[in-house]
Amino acid sequence: MGYPDRPGWLRYIQRTPYSDGVLYGSPTIENVGKPTIIEITAYNRRTFETARHNLIINIMSAEDFPLPYQAEFFIKNMNVEEMLASEVLGDFLGAVKNVWQPERLNAINITSALDRGGRVPLPINDMKEGVYVMVGADVPFSSCLREVENPQNQLRCSQEMEPVITCDKKFRTQFHIDWCKISLVDNTKQVSTYQEVIRGEGILPDGGEYKPPSDTLKSRDYYSDFLITLAVPSAIALVLFLILAYIMCCRREGVEKRNMQTPDLQLVHHSAIQKSTKELRDMSKNREIAWPLSTLPVFHPVTGTCHIRLRFHSSRLQVNGIPEERKLTEAMNL
Repeated sequence: MGYPDRPGWLRYIQRTPYSDGVLYGSPTIENVGKPTIIEITAYNRRTFETARHNLIINIMSAEDFPLPYQAEFFIKNMNVEEMLASEVLGDFLGAVKNVWQPERLNAINITSALDRGGRVPLPINDMKEGVYVMVGADVPFSSCLREVENPQNQLRCSQEMEPVITCDKKFRTQFHIDWCKISLVDNTKQVSTYQEVIRGEGILPDGGEYKPPSDTLKSRDYYSDFLITLAVPSAIALVLFLILAYIMCCRREGVEKRNMQTPDLQLVHHSAIQKSTKELRDMSKNREIAWPLSTLPVFHPVTGTCHIRLRFHSSRLQVNGIPEERKLTEAMNL
């Protein structure tokens, strides 16, 4: 009442809209002596009739009934709402009492496996999510519960095998307990966790009272920062640019100096090659492009006479001792 949600220690679960809702949880020592009022509002979905009820929870201290020996069991075949039923919880406490033989035995905490990081089970074979039940007693743990701490059972648990527990048959008829997840806590052997802080490496010395800076800050001159960050790199870049420009422009040999250092015979040869290359380029631009012979008709379309065109260039060379002009004449006679 007066808050938008339930207290942090109180949980609510309702599987389906037509099943019973269950409030459960374990308050802490900070909640002792503070009455908790739960305001319950319900309405009828058909008639929209509304009802309101206040549930008052009084939390009392358990220091008058100390239970220093606590054991937490994980039951695989139960859901939390099933375990909260009075008859089921009574059967489980009765089985634990037969194994433990304490004078007083109470359930301290009941938690769903989903609240402890468990996964939602598959909806096959009526699988359950599991529930953790912590019970407390006033006598030390029995030898049956201590069997979980044996090296053989610890080895079997590490290999994902069922440990050998003599008293498991007393639970097996109704409760399937995962003995590898049982937790035994002995609060009579509490070890003080307080440790004196020894100053050494990693711990700063006491610097006294903190003194924040004043509200009136002095103006800062950024001229020197400007010179360091912009002017100096710009000046260095300019000097490097001038050096590179001098090397590229002022240190060139030139054509005249190159010709003076080159022999005359090599220059004449180079000039002759340039002139020949220029003449060949000019001739290639002005030459007549002849039609390919494959595009000309071999026979006249009307008279049927054969036309053969020979294109040759006069030459005064001799091939195998016979003048080229004579060879061409013989070809024409054929």
